Amino acid sequence: MPMQGYLSPRFPTNQTAIKAHRCSPLSTSAILAALSLGSASPSVFTRCKSMSSSDKPEVVERDAKDDKNEEKGGFIEKVKDFIHDIGEKIEETIGFGKPTADVTAIHIPKINLERADIVVDVLVTNPNPIPIPLIDINYLIESDGRKLISGLIPDAGTIHAHGSETVKIPITLIYDDIKSTYNDIKPGSIIPYKIKVDLIVDVPVFGRLTIPLEKTGEIPIPYKPDIDLEKIHFERFSFEETIAVLHLKLENKNDFNLGLNGLDYEVWLSDVSIGGAELSQSATIEKNGCTTIELPITFRPKDCGSALWDMIRGRGTGYTMKGNIDVDTPFGAMKLPISKEGGTTCLKKNKGDDEDENDDERIEKERRRH
Repeated sequence: MPMQGYLSPRFPTNQTAIKAHRCSPLSTSAILAALSLGSASPSVFTRCKSMSSSDKPEVVERDAKDDKNEEKGGFIEKVKDFIHDIGEKIEETIGFGKPTADVTAIHIPKINLERADIVVDVLVTNPNPIPIPLIDINYLIESDGRKLISGLIPDAGTIHAHGSETVKIPITLIYDDIKSTYNDIKPGSIIPYKIKVDLIVDVPVFGRLTIPLEKTGEIPIPYKPDIDLEKIHFERFSFEETIAVLHLKLENKNDFNLGLNGLDYEVWLSDVSIGGAELSQSATIEKNGCTTIELPITFRPKDCGSALWDMIRGRGTGYTMKGNIDVDTPFGAMKLPISKEGGTTCLKKNKGDDEDENDDERIEKERRRH
């Protein structure tokens, strides 16, 4: 008969796991729980102190808090690993993958003295079996580390399943804003730039992803050419209709060549318009260089008043000229204005030029006749 207060011999005790000293009888479940951990160290279970029959044995585990924290941390890691494994299995089974993108081209469809319109072409490839939304596009243009412009394009569209699509990002540079912010950026110069683009997409399994892109290049700050009407050569003179050739000097103040394709212009002598024209003209104006072009013009001298006679007598007369030139540049086609107000020109004859002498005689004869 087992002694009351001691473990019954029917239960094989583990002396390293349990100490029984004048304890109240343990329940069967408590004993079984203790025996299941019988291989643990002696400190796994507590001593059984003298208790009354109504008291319960106290059980204290070694490093309980640390074990709980480790179990909690381990559980979270296991959940993360499980989710990652599931994601990989889904990706392998269904074929989900991360989209890719690349800047394929940068266009400048319009550039003038006020602004440059830039279009960035980004090729986005979606390897997934479903369309993915292009949530946002963030862009930044900087030069030598200084911001020129930045912006956000929300809800930029959708990339089709298993396809590639070119996304066009329009950006406008306002030159006055740049020149007012950075005084060292001068008209006519070429500045380096870096375009940074962040594409934000939402992909199943992966979630929201940011695809960063960069592209570098150069962009001009255009400057209008200077002009000077050097001389007027008369080919046929009549008070009713005179055909003349304007010798126009163009000075390119840009750090890049201008390929002249055509121009339109109008000329005033002493505030009296003598006409204008629009014509095709080919010439190359070297960077920071000059060239002279000849422009035909037809006008009626009798409408010019004294201005024409002052010019003929060599006194010179004031003129104004306004127009535009169409040019090709390394950065695309441009339409640049030309203008000159308050200039002075006169009829200049080359010595020994019989044609000029004959012209002079014809002009004087016409003047006397009228």
